[in-house]
Amino acid sequence: MTINATNPVALTQALIRCESVTPHEGGALTLLQNILEPAGFACHRLVFSEPGTPDIDNLYARLGSGRPHLSFAGHTDVVPAGDEKAWTVPPFSGEVRNGILYGRGAVDMKGCVAAFTAAALKYLQHNGGALPRGSLSFLITGDEEGPSINGTIKVLQWLKVRDEVIDACLVGEPSNPKALGDEIKIGRRGSLNAELTVYGKQGHAAYPNLADNPVPKLARILDRLSTAPLDGGTANFQPSNLQVTVISVPNTATNVIPAEAHAKLNIRYNDGWTRTRIEEWVRETATRAASELDGKFSLKFSGTGDVFLTRPGPLVETLKSAVKSVTGRTPALTTGGGTSDARFIKDYCPVVEFGLVNATIHQVDEHTSVKDLEDLTEIYGRFIENYFASA
Repeated sequence: MTINATNPVALTQALIRCESVTPHEGGALTLLQNILEPAGFACHRLVFSEPGTPDIDNLYARLGSGRPHLSFAGHTDVVPAGDEKAWTVPPFSGEVRNGILYGRGAVDMKGCVAAFTAAALKYLQHNGGALPRGSLSFLITGDEEGPSINGTIKVLQWLKVRDEVIDACLVGEPSNPKALGDEIKIGRRGSLNAELTVYGKQGHAAYPNLADNPVPKLARILDRLSTAPLDGGTANFQPSNLQVTVISVPNTATNVIPAEAHAKLNIRYNDGWTRTRIEEWVRETATRAASELDGKFSLKFSGTGDVFLTRPGPLVETLKSAVKSVTGRTPALTTGGGTSDARFIKDYCPVVEFGLVNATIHQVDEHTSVKDLEDLTEIYGRFIENYFASA
């Protein structure tokens, strides 16, 4: 079936019908490659591996070799549909009902990928099939919803080895909470995970003097960590926060004192911290709490994204102007929400995020209005035009 790739609705439907649940490519990247190559983009399919993680297929497509180099970053992998019987329409059908397009990935973020693709192709058509200057590229991964180990971060490393420089990047994450044009994301808090293990001595519950129960010690440490305020926020970010997300004890018998107790934590930290400093704070706070009960513990940290902020400048203003010209709204410049692949891109170039309304992402009946999809395409088109006219 031939797809009109300048029609964002038709292209979104086609992408949704590719069942690309992480880590499976599902045909989505192949679909994009088959659209971009005839338009003159040099396409590279990049499969990256890491022990203990699934191999991931990625697509990098570039038109032109000069500067400025504008890149669009996104992902075609999606989260599972969940209970398919609870959906109004089959989750991978891409069906439109009453002006609403339903499907897993409609918003997060196949609709945004389709909108930028359609906008880029229209821009090329209006310019005789070529860029008037510079380069335009797509960096599309299949690993944003997964571990994010074999995706964007490794494509960026591959580009660095090739001495390819990106001057600015737009990530098509769904950034708007209620209406298209509400917000542009110019930063994200950092995210750090911690695994805490408290050690004791196994024994009979009737003879606590012969054992050492780690559970009360774990509770004390978690209480201190979760109730101590990290900060009151900064000029650009909301307050940092620590959440206990998992508590587990490898013991099913009610009459046995366990030998170990475990917990997992997630810390979202603002630009008042660095990863090193937040790790030190967690370790020092845990040490003080453990010492109150003569507890012994270990901590293991993991995380793939530090805090970042793209300060207002030409990139932000160009996107802000395009959004207002289409929606009539002046978007707020915000830093809330979770993480995105912008946390990797910020080490290479200025980066901003703008996409569809995120109210239904990861939910049953994920959807976007056809009008929002068409308006987003117009916003992206004006952004591309204005970027190359002024950069």
